Amino acid sequence: MSRIGKKAIDIPKDVSIKMENGNILIKGKHGTLEKTILNILTIDHTENQLIIKRNDDSKQSRAYHGLIRALLQNMVKGVTDKFSKTLIAEGVGYKFQVEKNKLVVNAGFTHPVEFSIPQDLAIKLESPIKISITGIDKEKVGFLASKIHDVRPPEPYKGKGILYDGEKIIRKAGKTGK
Repeated sequence: MSRIGKKAIDIPKDVSIKMENGNILIKGKHGTLEKTILNILTIDHTENQLIIKRNDDSKQSRAYHGLIRALLQNMVKGVTDKFSKTLIAEGVGYKFQVEKNKLVVNAGFTHPVEFSIPQDLAIKLESPIKISITGIDKEKVGFLASKIHDVRPPEPYKGKGILYDGEKIIRKAGKTGK
């Protein structure tokens, strides 16, 4: 049996959960999230816990068991405490700008790269070279952060690029002259 799937999900007091024919709606102080679940799992909802059980022992249900438990845990955590990712621009002239609902990234190209900011995410400009992306959906926060990171991934020779906060770059030695 799945080790992750066996764990019960603790539900805080300010979170309400509604389940109806395959949909689960989780509502908290920061918003609501909804997920559709296949009928190969059953979810038992007690006062302050969610327990996920498999209906059979097929390979699909075993794989789905741990996945759904992790997704539901992230949904509960997201509506109580928002998820956040921080990105840092390293390099001369690399910077971020927020204009209304757009993020403008200057990363050494001849043109700035623009991203539209989704309604359910917030981008805070901590400094011209540091931004913080926050939201209740972990998948959307991570996806937007990875798209911005992919504009100019960090390179190993000079360490320039757009990095996640705390990301370590393994540096390489450059060419040696004779």
